Amino acid sequence: MLEVRDLGKSYPIQDSSRARLRQLLTGKGMTVRQSALEGVTFTLERGHCLGVVGDNGAGKSTLLKLIAETLRPSSGEVRRSGRLTAILELGAGFHPEFTGRDNIYFAGALMGIPEEEMRRLEAEIIAFAELEAAIDRPVKTYSSGMLVRLAFALVTSVSPDILIIDEALAVGDQHFQKKCVERIEAFRNAGCTILFCSHSLYHVRRLCDQALWLSHGRVRALGETETVLAGYETHVRAQDKPAEAVESGMPAKSISGKESERRAGIESVEVANLDDVSPPLLKSQDLEITVTAYVHSDEIPHIAVMLKRADGVGITAVGTHADATTPVALGDGRWRSVLTFPDLPLYSGEYTVSAYLFDAEGVLVYEEWPECKRFLQVYPTLEVGLVRLPHRWS
Repeated sequence: MLEVRDLGKSYPIQDSSRARLRQLLTGKGMTVRQSALEGVTFTLERGHCLGVVGDNGAGKSTLLKLIAETLRPSSGEVRRSGRLTAILELGAGFHPEFTGRDNIYFAGALMGIPEEEMRRLEAEIIAFAELEAAIDRPVKTYSSGMLVRLAFALVTSVSPDILIIDEALAVGDQHFQKKCVERIEAFRNAGCTILFCSHSLYHVRRLCDQALWLSHGRVRALGETETVLAGYETHVRAQDKPAEAVESGMPAKSISGKESERRAGIESVEVANLDDVSPPLLKSQDLEITVTAYVHSDEIPHIAVMLKRADGVGITAVGTHADATTPVALGDGRWRSVLTFPDLPLYSGEYTVSAYLFDAEGVLVYEEWPECKRFLQVYPTLEVGLVRLPHRWS
């Protein structure tokens, strides 16, 4: 169990280095303190996962470091039971001149893992990191991806009672991100208490029972994941400038990072029965969306589509994995799904289409094309609102 009560962290600030030196030497001078975190309270039971979201500088990393005891709080307290593992700065405990194998023992000792236990875990760590050919080279010769794989494999080699994760899924290639998510899910299913900080709201939704939204160091919302994320997404949309339509058929955002590391991606997104005006008018009462993708492996991917109003209000999101269906194989690793909304019940307005490509389990987002298509819907009645719902009068 993890219990956080009125936790806060503040730092003294002075106008200049001279003022800081004067205060150190004389003890005189007024100290102004800047708060990084204030009044955070929550309880996380065994086997539960709490997602932490918020803008950059909201205090997320400060909170995780206080719980992991790499920072001392200015106020409040943290109570926890069991073994804690924190994934905060991957690779921070490695010595660049040591080999990967030496660093397993070196960093393991810093984590409090006895050498005898590390000998038992060594082979599993190397295999998970997929570094058999490079494990006896100095880590200063490793690429950033190799370093991340070794660090994550080491930190998660021992099942903890409490696991703290800070943006660990934002690094590494697609293949390794999937392995990370699967290991985190395995910990959760085994009863591990997890504190998960990420900008990937999809993974927060998938992994977390509750969510905590931090804003300027304070709790903005705490509760059921979907309720908190709905408010946070509204906040994010309000900050963003209106997005321009992306009609070139190219992705607006790629999750995969370097092109050479991509094992899967979206090839095209097409909306049928659109005219040539801007925004294009939907000339049919049926909305038909075709998504074509590729995967450089034998797995069967999944495809999802989201509809939003042009101002960012979400309408619906559907996926082949959620609907227990699969895309159609075209050969040569290419896949296609055709999604149809018959008799589209949306009232007149402008709408956007976003497409997503997932792995076979629906765990990892290989690529997303947010708002890649726009269309104008003209509903053949005068009703106002968002959508025409099935109804009856009596």
